[in-house]
Amino acid sequence: MSKRARISLGLVAILLAANLVVGYRVYSAEATAAGEEEAFEKISVMMRVIHLIRKDYVDGDKVGYQDLVYHALHGMVNSLDPFSDFLTPEQLQDMMEETEGEFGGLGVIVTTRDGVLTVMSPMEGTPGFRAGLQPGDQIVGIEGESTEGQKVDEAVSKLKGKVGTAVTITVHRPRTDATWDVTITREMIPLTSVKDDHLIPGTKVGYVQVLQFSDPTAQELETKLRKLLQDGADSLVIDLRNNPGGLLTSAVDICSLFLKPGELIVSTEGRRPSQKQEMRSNARGWRVPDNIPVAILVNGGSASAAEITSGCLHDHHRAILVGERTFGKGSVQNVISLPDGSALRLTTAMYYTPSRQVIHHHGIQPDIEVALSDDEYRQLALAANVIDGVDAPVKAEDRQLQRAVEVLQGYVSLDAGRKGKADPEKEVQQAQAPAAAK
Repeated sequence: MSKRARISLGLVAILLAANLVVGYRVYSAEATAAGEEEAFEKISVMMRVIHLIRKDYVDGDKVGYQDLVYHALHGMVNSLDPFSDFLTPEQLQDMMEETEGEFGGLGVIVTTRDGVLTVMSPMEGTPGFRAGLQPGDQIVGIEGESTEGQKVDEAVSKLKGKVGTAVTITVHRPRTDATWDVTITREMIPLTSVKDDHLIPGTKVGYVQVLQFSDPTAQELETKLRKLLQDGADSLVIDLRNNPGGLLTSAVDICSLFLKPGELIVSTEGRRPSQKQEMRSNARGWRVPDNIPVAILVNGGSASAAEITSGCLHDHHRAILVGERTFGKGSVQNVISLPDGSALRLTTAMYYTPSRQVIHHHGIQPDIEVALSDDEYRQLALAANVIDGVDAPVKAEDRQLQRAVEVLQGYVSLDAGRKGKADPEKEVQQAQAPAAAK
C-alpha cells in the first residue's frame, strides 16, 4: 500500500470515528467527559481493526468497507437481545414486504431462545403448520447446515424462497427430545386476520379465531362479534392460540371493544423518560356488552400483541384465560432509519399489563391451565384437515375449548340464577370454587 493510500485510509478512519463520537454525544446528552473519551478510544480500536483487515487479510474480496462495517454492526446489535438487529437495505425491504400483505415462505414465526432458532408460532393453514411444527420447536438445521450462531434474519432468508420450491429443515422438540428432518414446500402466505366465527353446536357460545393483529383486525373482529351476538350468542370464546401478535395499535383497538374509554391497556417503560408511555382504550362507538362473559384461549404460541390483549382483558376482569402459558415476548422494538437505507431495530422498552405484570420472558399464566399433548395438537390439526397428505377430517376433542365453554356456561347459569338472591357475591364465590377444581 502506498504512503498516500495509507494517509487517505487514516483520514477516513479518523473522520468515521469522529462522526461516531459526535453521534454518541447527540444521543447521550447525559454522558460524562470520561465516558466520551472511552467511546473515542474504543471506536479508534475498531477502526484500527478495520484498517488491519483491509491491509492484510488474505481474501481481498471480503474486505469492502460496507461488508466490514455491516458485519460489525450486526454483531454489536445482535449481542443485545434476540429482537434487536441491524438491517441492511435489503433486509429492511424484506421486513416491509412481510408486513404489507403476502410473502413466500413456510408461515412460521421464529425467534432465538438461549441462542437457538425457535418456533414462536406456526400460522394456521400454512405449510409450516400443516407439517406439524409447534411453538417451542427448535430449527437446528436448514438444508443440512447447522443454524447454531445464525442470526434470525439470516435463517429467515433461507427459509423463504420462490413459491413452489422446497426446503428441508431439521427440527428438535425439547419436550420429547425428538429430532427429525422435514421437507416443506414454500407457498404464498396470506396474512388473514379473523376466521371461523360460529356458534358452538348445542350451545349459545360464540367462537371466533384471531390469527394475527394487523390494520383491519379490530374492524373484522367487531363485525364478526356483532354477528355472533345477533345470532343469539350469550357468551364468547376468542381463540388467540398460535397468534404471533402484530401491531400494537390493533391490540389497543381490540381491547377497546371490551373496555370503557380511557382504561389502561398496556404501559411501556425503558431507560429514558420518553419511553414511559401508557396506551388506553379509545372512544370507539360499539362495545361488547358488559354482561357478555368472555373466555380467551392462549398457548405457548400466543405472543406479543396477543399477550397484551389477553393480559389487559384479564387484569380488567373482562375475560378469563384458558389454556397454557403464553410465549413471553413483551419488549418494544423501534425501527430507526439510517442514512444509507439501512435501519436499526432496537429494543427500547418493556411492556407491562395494567396490574404491572412483566410479559417479557414470563408470559401470561392462564386462569385455568389445560395443557395439550403433542398428539392432541396433531389430532386437532387433522380434524381441521390441515395436515399435509390427509384428505379426510377426523374427530378430535379440543379440551381447552371444551373447558372454556364449561366455564362460560357456568357464568351464564350463575348470572341467571343469582337474580333476586340476597347475597349475589357469595353465590359467585360458591359457584366458582368447584369450577376451578375441575
